[in-house]
Amino acid sequence: MACKVFESLGVPVYYSDVESKRLLDEDEEVKRKIVRHFGKEVLNEEGRVDRKKMAALVFTNKKELEVLNKIMHPAVERDFVEWVRRQKRCKYVMKEAAILFESGANKLMDEVIVVTAPVNVRIERVMKRDRLTKEEVKERMKNQWTDGLKIYHSEYVIKNGKDRLMIPQVMKIHKKVLGPGKGNKQRAAK
Repeated sequence: MACKVFESLGVPVYYSDVESKRLLDEDEEVKRKIVRHFGKEVLNEEGRVDRKKMAALVFTNKKELEVLNKIMHPAVERDFVEWVRRQKRCKYVMKEAAILFESGANKLMDEVIVVTAPVNVRIERVMKRDRLTKEEVKERMKNQWTDGLKIYHSEYVIKNGKDRLMIPQVMKIHKKVLGPGKGNKQRAAK
């Protein structure tokens, strides 16, 4: 939601999760590496990587998740860098990523914005968005940094909840970023 507000202000946003799924479907090198490690069993009838099968393999096995991350994170990073090159006329761009710190992608950012929400709200949103069970969402969250750690390593915090309006928080950050001497920067919404 926060990234959509930034987009409405003309800020280009790279959605890591969406682009990761696209790369999983379209990047032959990524697919080849996945099949080499996980086997052809992870492909569906159309010959594409079946994300549900992959999730079942990696979100309950930390070593397998690490292998998948070593394949996907560099591919997403290359894609992001190329995407940034195409955004020449923008004062700044953003990268939305659920695992920005865990993937090391924060090192490519000039500043980081973390968006927090109560755990139960996040679980409900992911269950609805990805059609997962509560247990599946919690299992995935175990692989993510805590909000406290993310906040500690971020320049800005947006609190997303029933008692906090998001748009004024985004506008405040946007004005700071566009302040004197600023521009041509990469931001990350976590």
